[in-house]
Order: sequence, then structure tokens, then C-alpha cells
Amino acid sequence: MKYLLFAGFSSLACFTAHSLAADPLYAISAIKADKTLLTDIEFNGDQLVAVGKHGTVITSPDAKNWEQANVPTQVLLTAVNFVDTQNGWACGHDATIINTDNGGNDWQLQYSNATLDKPCLDILFKDAQHGFAVGAYGMFYETHDGGKQWQKRFLDTLLFEDDRDYLNDLKESDPQAYEAETASILPHFNRIVATNEKLVLVGEMGLLAHSLDNGQTWQRDDEIYPGSFFAYGINEQNEELVAGLRGNIFSRHGDVMWQPIENIKTATVNSIIHDDKGNWLLLANSGVIFHYKDSQLQVEQLPDGKAILDAVIFEQQLVMASENGIKVKRITP
Repeated sequence: MKYLLFAGFSSLACFTAHSLAADPLYAISAIKADKTLLTDIEFNGDQLVAVGKHGTVITSPDAKNWEQANVPTQVLLTAVNFVDTQNGWACGHDATIINTDNGGNDWQLQYSNATLDKPCLDILFKDAQHGFAVGAYGMFYETHDGGKQWQKRFLDTLLFEDDRDYLNDLKESDPQAYEAETASILPHFNRIVATNEKLVLVGEMGLLAHSLDNGQTWQRDDEIYPGSFFAYGINEQNEELVAGLRGNIFSRHGDVMWQPIENIKTATVNSIIHDDKGNWLLLANSGVIFHYKDSQLQVEQLPDGKAILDAVIFEQQLVMASENGIKVKRITP
């Protein structure tokens, strides 16, 4: 997911809620929880919900007054996603997945596995039952029951052809080595996004992939850049942006080929959002906000120079999750 942090299918395991997790340690209550490292933020229709360091989850109805939620983990949380005003999920290090059914005020532990030593980097639910959690070294979990059970999947169609052939041979000759290789041969999956027509997955080593059947099968797109992607967005005009390491940004419209956007600022892009007027905002390291519209890229840099991990547009304000907490910036018409 965030740079600051770090059509085949085979089912390897199915984990139930709390599987492989010891008794959870609850997030420590902090007086200034809105000033700590925050990695993701979302507006669920009722209130803003942000997640971050040491299991911190904070909520606010107005972007001014923030309350810390009751959270059964102390790991770094990396992503949050809501399907409605009440039901949401968050994920983080130690493959931790938590959920809420009261809008983000209280959370329950669904899954955690410290022995796996892999962070979950993004989480996406299509509805209250069907969701995905993705992360380091090809981590890909799927649930069809709201997270009561998470099924681990290995997306071998996203391998390069030589790697796929190597694994097929290894599976026959040395099953134990095969299992070990599948744990690390895929690149990091940094972001999973749902559009009206497809699911999109972006990640390390130029990974850009899509699924047209709700995640059942995946196809790797032609490589347009060998470095890591951390962010993807699409607007109502079917314009797509993908961005990542060192300010590399690409755009396309419809079925045309991806085109690089000229950019002299090398700040890594962490997230992409857009408003209803066709303005793209790309949130980046070093306090950089890229503004993109009508093929023109402009650069804004906040004075403190702190990484911006994500943001939402809320009541004519840009509410940002950053490495030193919540930042609010008025949006000029």
C-alpha cells in the first residue's frame, strides 16, 4: 500500500476468525491520537475514520474533534475500508484484519498471524460479505462471509512465465520447496481497487493486473514501468491514473495505451483521489500534493514536508492522514 511502510488459482488454507492469534493486546489510549502516524482515512457516510500506528483508529464527525476507538491490536494498521456507515474492515502488520459493525467506534479481531511476518497492505470489500486483503510477497486473502473465514489464495497467473514453469516443475519434484517458494516468489500487492467493470491490483516490480470476474481469475497487464506502484484511480470519465515510486505517474483514457505524465518532482505517490470537477489529487511523500487536470500536472508542497499517506475530500476540505497525524486544508473553489 504505502511506500512509507514498506487465470490460475490454488487454495492453500482457510482460516477462521481469530485463527492463529493469541489473546489480543488492545491499542493504548493516547491523548493526541490524531497526531501519530496515520496511514489511511475514509469517510463512511457518517464520520471520518483514520487508522495508523500501534493499532490506532480515530473517528470524527467534523474533522476537528477526534475520538480514539476501542481496537484489539497494537500493530501498525495500513488500510481501512467501509461498505456502508456501519460495516468496515482494517488491516495491518502481522497479517492482522479487524472489523467494526458500529461505524468504527469498536473493533473486533478477525485474523492475525505474527509468525507469517507479512504485513497486509490493503483491504477491499465489494459488499458486507465479499472482501479481499492483500499484502507483501503476493499475500492474497478472500472472504465470502464477512471475514468469519479467510481463504488464502496463490495467484500464479501473475507470475512471469519462467517463474511459473519453475514452480510447476518444483511442485512435482519437491512439494515442500514448492510451498516455501510460493511464500515469497510473487511481488508485493500494494493496492486493490474496485471499478464499475473490474478489480485492479497494483504493486511491486511494475505489477498492474486486473480481474473481470469479481476476483475469480486475474490477468497481468503489459509492463509500463519496472518500479513499484502504490496507487490507482479512475474517474467518471473513465480516465485512469496509476502512480508510485519517485513520482512516476501514468494516465490513460479508455483503451488507449498508458502514457507517462511528465514530472520533475520525485516524491513517491501513496494515494490518488479525485473530486466531482475532474481534479485529481495525488498524495505523496515530503508533503507533496500533485494536482492533475486536463493533462496538466501542478505541484504543491506543504511546509512541514511530512509524507501524506491518504486523504478524503470532506465539506470543502482536504482531510489528510500523514506521518504526523491529521492535517486539514481548505479547498479553494
